[in-house]
Amino acid sequence: MKRENFQSRLGFILVSAGCAIGIGNVWKFPYVTGENGGGVFVLFYLLFLVIMGVPVLTMELAVGRASRKSAVEGYRALEPKGSKWHIHGWFCVIGCCLLMMYYTTVAGWMLDYFYKFATGAFDGMANDAVDGVFSAMLANPAEMTVFMVIIVLAGFLVCSFGLQKGLERISKWMMLALLALIVVLAVHSLTLDGAMEGVKFYLLPDFQRASEAGLGKVITAAMNQSFFTLSLGIAAMEIFGSYMSRENSLTGEAVRICCLDTFVALMSGLIIFPACFSFNVEANSGPALIFMTLPRVFVNMAGGRIWGALFFLFMTFASFTTVLAVFENIMASCIDSFGWSRKKATLLCCVFILVASMPCVLGYNAWYFSIILPNAPSGGQILDIEDFVVSNLLLPLGSLVYLLFCVTKWGWGFDKYLAEANTGTGLKMSRAFKPYFQFILPIIILVILIQGLI
Repeated sequence: MKRENFQSRLGFILVSAGCAIGIGNVWKFPYVTGENGGGVFVLFYLLFLVIMGVPVLTMELAVGRASRKSAVEGYRALEPKGSKWHIHGWFCVIGCCLLMMYYTTVAGWMLDYFYKFATGAFDGMANDAVDGVFSAMLANPAEMTVFMVIIVLAGFLVCSFGLQKGLERISKWMMLALLALIVVLAVHSLTLDGAMEGVKFYLLPDFQRASEAGLGKVITAAMNQSFFTLSLGIAAMEIFGSYMSRENSLTGEAVRICCLDTFVALMSGLIIFPACFSFNVEANSGPALIFMTLPRVFVNMAGGRIWGALFFLFMTFASFTTVLAVFENIMASCIDSFGWSRKKATLLCCVFILVASMPCVLGYNAWYFSIILPNAPSGGQILDIEDFVVSNLLLPLGSLVYLLFCVTKWGWGFDKYLAEANTGTGLKMSRAFKPYFQFILPIIILVILIQGLI
C-alpha cells in the first residue's frame, strides 16, 4: 500500500508543531520562566533548544523519512541485520498510549472550562468559589468522563479520514486559529493596567533573581524545559518524518518547528504574567495556575466571560492538536505492524484509549490514593504516575536510543543519518558536529534522565 504524504509543506510544519505545542507550553513554561530569573532562563532555554532539541528532532524525522514507516517498522527497515533496535519501537508505542491515558483527561478539563466560561458558569462568582469549581470537577467522575470521551471520539474521528483529509486539514486550521487566538489574548493582556510590570518580571533578565534561585537550578530547568517541550523520544515526531517529502532538509524544518513551539510558549507568558500582575494575583504553578489563578483573573476582568472562553478555547486547541498527532502515531503503528486497515485501527485503538483513560479519571475520586512521587511530593494520583513514567523515563531514554541509533556504527550510522538530514534544500547539518553528537549530547541527555529519577 502506498505511503500517504502531506499535501503541503505548511501542513507538515503546522501538524508537527501542533504535536510539540501542548499544555506544557502554556501550563509550565511561563511559571518556570518567572521562577528562574525571567529572561535569564529564556536565554538558556533557547540555547539548549538549539544544541539539544534541534539535533534530536532531526534524528527522529530522519528515521521516519528514510524508512517511510512508523516506529517499530522504521527501526526494522534501517537497523543492521540481526540487531534489536526495533524493540525500542514498541516502547515508543507504549509511551504514546501511556501519554494519551492521561492527556485526554487533561484536554477534557480544558474543554470543560471552555464550556463553563462560554455558558456563563463563572459570571459574578466570588474569588473563593472559583477554586471550588476545579475541586468539584475532580470529584465528579461523570463530568470528567463526558469531556474525556468527547476528546477521544473527536480525535479518532478526525484520524479516521486519513492523513490529508483528516489530520492535516483539521490540524492546519486549528493551529492557525490557535496562533491567532494567542496573539489576540496577548495583545489584550498587554493593554491591562500594570501589565508592563508583569512583562518585566517575565522577560527582563534578572540575574539577582536567577542567583537567588541558584544558577545551576536555572540552567537545569532550562535544559529540562527545552528537552520536554518537543515530546521527543516516543516517535511522536518520527511518524511525520515518514509522511514528509524529500524537498527540504530536516535541519531547516526542525528549526521551523522549534520556532513555532517557542513562539507559543513565549506568548503564553505574555497572556498570563501581565494579567496576574494587573490583578495582583500570584502566578502559581501547576493546575492552580490554569484552573484557579487565571479563572479568578477572568472573573474580575471586564468582558471576562469572553476572554476566559477564548483562553480555554486556545488551551483546548493546544491540547487537541497533540492528541490528534499521537493518535495518528498509535494508529499508524498498528497499520504498519499488524497490517490493519485504517478503519479497523480507528475502531480498536479508540476502544482501547477510552478504556485505558478511565483510571486517570477515577484517580481523583473513586480510586484516589496517596503515594509519594518525585514529581508530586505531596502525594500523587494515577495521572502523576503515568506522567512520571512518560516524562522522566520514556522521553529521555527514547531520545538517547534515537541518538545512539543515528550516530554509532552499531546502529544506522552517522553518515546515513547525515545524508538523510541534508537531503533537500535548506539549512544543512554539519559533519563537524559528529564528536559532539557521539560524546557530549548523550551525556547531557543522561543528566536529564538521572535528574528526573532523583
